[in-house]
Amino acid sequence: MDKESHASTWAVSLTNFLDSGSIVAGASGLTLWQEHFKLSGFQVGLLGALSANAFGSALGAIVGGHLSDKYGRKMIYTYDMLLYMLGTIVVVFSVNFPMLLLGFLITGMAVGAGVPASWTYIGETSSDENRAHDIGISQFSWSMGPVIIFIAGTLLAPMGLTGSRILFAILTVIAFIAWLLQRNLPESQDWVDQKKKEKETNSKPHPYRDLFSSKVSMKSLLFLCGVYVFWNLVAGAMGFFMPFVYQTVGGLSSLQANMLQAVLWGCTALSGYFGFAMLGDKVNQRIFFFIGAAMAVISWMILTYIGFGWAALWAFVVIWGLSAGIGAQAWYALWAVELFPTKYRAGTQGIMFFIVRGTAGIWSIIFPMILSKLGFKVAGTVMIILLVISLLIGTIWTPQTRGKSLEQIISERYRSEK
Repeated sequence: MDKESHASTWAVSLTNFLDSGSIVAGASGLTLWQEHFKLSGFQVGLLGALSANAFGSALGAIVGGHLSDKYGRKMIYTYDMLLYMLGTIVVVFSVNFPMLLLGFLITGMAVGAGVPASWTYIGETSSDENRAHDIGISQFSWSMGPVIIFIAGTLLAPMGLTGSRILFAILTVIAFIAWLLQRNLPESQDWVDQKKKEKETNSKPHPYRDLFSSKVSMKSLLFLCGVYVFWNLVAGAMGFFMPFVYQTVGGLSSLQANMLQAVLWGCTALSGYFGFAMLGDKVNQRIFFFIGAAMAVISWMILTYIGFGWAALWAFVVIWGLSAGIGAQAWYALWAVELFPTKYRAGTQGIMFFIVRGTAGIWSIIFPMILSKLGFKVAGTVMIILLVISLLIGTIWTPQTRGKSLEQIISERYRSEK
């Protein structure tokens, strides 16, 4: 891989870092904001629902994906980080609940707009032999967000709410660095070629009409939603509620819960880099997907049916953490680039990301209710069922795309519709 492509992958991957970082920064400070502004349970839920973890990013994705296809991947990078910085600055200086909610919403929308464009850009600018590697770099970056924000949050914890404000200030600085790097990136050549083709043929595709009228695309969309939505219902709930579960069900202290989360995310970062990035282009992808998905199922079986002893907790954290780095999100990011034509590649990702984060928002309301009314064993069993569904869909219908160019993949898959 040439140095320019390598540098652009890391620059664009900062978007993923800022996505997960903002989720963790928001979740870690919720109780502090609640105490400071005397927030009700509904207001706290609203902050979570409109944040980068749920509806805020869902809304941003469906808008940003479409704009990325229409005006270019580079256009998103020119303005998206500015929007992100606006959101985090509003949070830093929030003096009341409406201002805080607005900051969470703006930040979430910026995250949603940037993620589909980032995966599309990385996939389109990678070589055919390095596409999984480069997507793996973005997953590594996504995993490092919580690790670094956790470390910073632990150091800033004695400062209380001021420490939480500083976390968002840190994200603002990183977003500024990302903006400086990303605004100088060249446009995706695939997108440039697509627009040139449209101009030469005097055709203006209607992205959503073209998408929903294509049987091949609809099958791909349903497949990817099946793989990613069911897995993300578990991962999304874990990202927001796992420290709460450790403390209320397992009786752990806040420090112990945070320590487990830090180890989990560290394992995810390691397997994302040394697993998915290093091996994704080289091994049988069906077997590789199955291994990651099976590890996720096993980890939840341990926690659900063995309990919260330290041996079970460590096994859960390490096995889930390693599985997440080579799991459904990494494969979704790769396949979502490969399985759709350039003309609506980012827009389709926007739709799917909208569905993924939207369902996560709804599930974040349902999961605590199941936990409190029916107990952890029932909640854990539901999580296992969701993970098994993702495993079966991904393993049975793994696309055979390894080593092929995007042009070759699209040509083979859409041959019947020409």
